[in-house]
Amino acid sequence: MSELSTTDRARLGEARLCVVKLGSAILTNDGEGLATDSIRGWVEQIVALQKTGVAVVLVSSGAVAEGMKRLGMCQRPHKIHNLQAAAAVGQTGLVQAYESCFSRHQIHTAQILLTHDDLSNRQRYLNARSSIRTLLNMGVVPIVNENDTVAIDEIRLGDNDTLAALVANLIEADLLVILTDQQGMYDADPRTNANAHLLEQVEANDPLLDEMAGASMGELGRGGMATKVGAARLAARSGTATIVAPGREPRVLLRLFEQQPVGTLFLPGRRQLDARKRWLLGHLQTCGTLIVDAGAVEALRESGRSLLAVGIRAVEGRFQRGDLVSLQSEAGEEIARGLVNYATEDVGKILGQPSDQIESLLGYIDEEEVVHRDNLVLR
Repeated sequence: MSELSTTDRARLGEARLCVVKLGSAILTNDGEGLATDSIRGWVEQIVALQKTGVAVVLVSSGAVAEGMKRLGMCQRPHKIHNLQAAAAVGQTGLVQAYESCFSRHQIHTAQILLTHDDLSNRQRYLNARSSIRTLLNMGVVPIVNENDTVAIDEIRLGDNDTLAALVANLIEADLLVILTDQQGMYDADPRTNANAHLLEQVEANDPLLDEMAGASMGELGRGGMATKVGAARLAARSGTATIVAPGREPRVLLRLFEQQPVGTLFLPGRRQLDARKRWLLGHLQTCGTLIVDAGAVEALRESGRSLLAVGIRAVEGRFQRGDLVSLQSEAGEEIARGLVNYATEDVGKILGQPSDQIESLLGYIDEEEVVHRDNLVLR
């Protein structure tokens, strides 16, 4: 664990582009309906931050929970179409609540609904970034949510913690704030361990965090502390710091920017990825897997090399040129992900062979590399 540094907290006060994520539990009073008074309070804080030059993108949960309330559902539906229906009904009330609160301050809002397809397609990814940046330049507050009305399990982003981190990467935010019903991250689950201690500051990539993070115990949301750790690590790839903080605390957003020790600060470390590789990292689904040998693993990890056919031992799945594939060791550990230069059948013909044999084996050659290092990101 990292010692608390006033310098690190002071950096937060310098953040000028921030993503704020609000969870279902605090947005809906644990399922009782939209917490309108709380929403009004968060909006007032965001408006105050705007006046100091801080641009805010809001990632909001609560659509499914609000829809459940309106439709009289006592438990989160398991059938995908019922979930989609609840999201569609709830999204209306959620957006109306934000629009009503922001309009009192003469500030416009914009609803942005995203799916994995929007972030995995390079052109749509860039369009989403341009749209959000344009809205921010106009003084509009973008309100982002996953498009639960059309998303299915195979293409969904997973949870709004992950979505918030992907948005932070998308716009290269200075800070990601995840407001939740907990005080922050503890070294044990405070709901079951009375001796659990709040962690004021940690390194996002510290492996000890995995042992401390627990799964969600709530019925409304899909995320727990484990997803927040994952989100902090994802945001860290673009150098973005993350804070997990208690959303119900008075003036919580303002106190964070005043460098008060609220919640848990996740430091991003020094390793940052360029924009293209952050886009690659945003792909949450892969089309296939390339099993690589120990020599290829070392070349990828230690030397930053491309993946050559000679280092491939097996191929799984179905993919075409340009699809995203997972690169795994023979022990099953995912080493990297990248865009493949050859389709499944062709990789099967050249695996284990030197690059100068590709043309004779296939009758053509597109690239000497099966996955070029510029189109590859380590896990």
